[in-house]
Amino acid sequence: MIVVCFVDAFVYEADNVQINLSYKVVNLLVALSMHVKNMELPVSSREMRAIETNAEYYHISLLQLMENAGQQLAKEIQKRFPNTKKVVIFCGLGGNGGDGFVAARHLLTQGYPVTVILAGKGKDINHVSALQNWKALKLLSDKICIFEVFDSSAIPVVEADVIIDALLGTGSNGKLRAPVLQLVKVINSLKGFKIAVDVPTGVDSDTGEVLNGDAVRADLTVTFYKSKMGLDKALGFVGILEVCDIGLPLEFESFTGPGDVDLVVKPRVGGHKGNFGRLLVVGGSSVFSGAPVLASIAALRSGVDVVYTACPEKVGHAISSVSPDLISIKLQGDNLNPYNVDELEHYLNIVDAVVVGPGLGLSGETCEFVKLFVKKVEKAGKALLLDADGLKVFAKFKYPLKVPFVLTPHDGEYSVLTGQSLSEHFESKVAMIQKTAQELDAVLIVKGKADIICSSNRAKLNFTGNAGMTVGGTGDILAGIVGGLLAQKTDAFEAAVAGAFVNGACGDFAAYAVGSHMIASDLLDFIPQVFVKPMSHLKVHH
Repeated sequence: MIVVCFVDAFVYEADNVQINLSYKVVNLLVALSMHVKNMELPVSSREMRAIETNAEYYHISLLQLMENAGQQLAKEIQKRFPNTKKVVIFCGLGGNGGDGFVAARHLLTQGYPVTVILAGKGKDINHVSALQNWKALKLLSDKICIFEVFDSSAIPVVEADVIIDALLGTGSNGKLRAPVLQLVKVINSLKGFKIAVDVPTGVDSDTGEVLNGDAVRADLTVTFYKSKMGLDKALGFVGILEVCDIGLPLEFESFTGPGDVDLVVKPRVGGHKGNFGRLLVVGGSSVFSGAPVLASIAALRSGVDVVYTACPEKVGHAISSVSPDLISIKLQGDNLNPYNVDELEHYLNIVDAVVVGPGLGLSGETCEFVKLFVKKVEKAGKALLLDADGLKVFAKFKYPLKVPFVLTPHDGEYSVLTGQSLSEHFESKVAMIQKTAQELDAVLIVKGKADIICSSNRAKLNFTGNAGMTVGGTGDILAGIVGGLLAQKTDAFEAAVAGAFVNGACGDFAAYAVGSHMIASDLLDFIPQVFVKPMSHLKVHH
């Protein structure tokens, strides 16, 4: 069980100006039952990066985490070697080396003779927290022997009772290069007790693969926060495994943050048109023409290459006049109808994902279209997001789909989908949503003051957004963002989590820019900013 407490207001800050937007989200009792069971499972390197980034967003700095890690490492040495033995610490230029710098400082205060061997030049350290600790260590150079090894010929001859491998951490997954490769051989040649920091250098932390045919053969591996996925597959190199706490609450894994956005952003260097996906947005009716436009532009802003917007003919002509960026597919009829299914077959074959629902309407012929089209999407093997009216129609014939599948209801639409009203008790509410996700083999984003995102075995809460986002159209933008990520072949749960964060963060930026009387289109221009610099939301973060 997780207790989550919030204050009454989210504070927006920029240029020393503060705006308080009142929220009544107080003492929510959250039980993310399936997720809690997974909290003790090992993490992957990409998950760990996201967790560390989110920790900083929730005001636990990387410098603080590094300090805690180095201190824990020093304690493990003190526990096993209470008599002050000689210690040599081999450090890399990244965060793993930073942990070693901190440990060296703490061991020095306890009277241990310490030598630090850096794999490279100190001026090349570009990890901010590691650099700060390196600068502190350099001030102690009269007490600690420090060697900067940027050539294998410069490796000093050392003897020690305890040898620490802090060369490379969980972010390393390629072949070892000089001088690290040579330093690994030196470590293995030494006779003392060998301790690896987080993961033995040369072992892929995700797969357990030994990258160069050899790696540091540790007697003890001290890893932080949780075990790493590959460690149990490389026991001959890991030795005894100790998992140490670094002051990072497991509960933070249940909260969305900038790290979740970083997970889904793909590098665009050297990309070609079509490499980042094609999306088909199906919606619009004689009454609602704006919703598919908002969803389509949001998808383009999320990074997808091409968006086709399929609407009834008159709506399609209106859309064509709105923006030159939109490709409008004009379908026969005043509303979507069964005859349109065949018209869309060509586009269904060339896209990577489909969004159905924005502004769709609920006419009888439209309901029949949705039923036929969902089956067509499933048969084509395309990822699908159902929103708004599309979701309401699906409720009449619902079944688990065999494709990546996302549903985006608010509380009322959830009731339509399931025939059940969500509980007022947050604990029960999360459990109900997760059960629905399991039954439909889908990912659900239930929108509210705290968005609840659930798959069959994972759950997260999103706290970005504000009361001004009750205005119509913000849900269409969420559908477009998540649909755009699905088209980029993003995992459905990760797309939903990142999409919820981005959508809410854009709403927060819009609230600062124009106040709580925003309209949905105010969010659109902020989407690229949140994707490129998700940590910028700290300026308006509670």
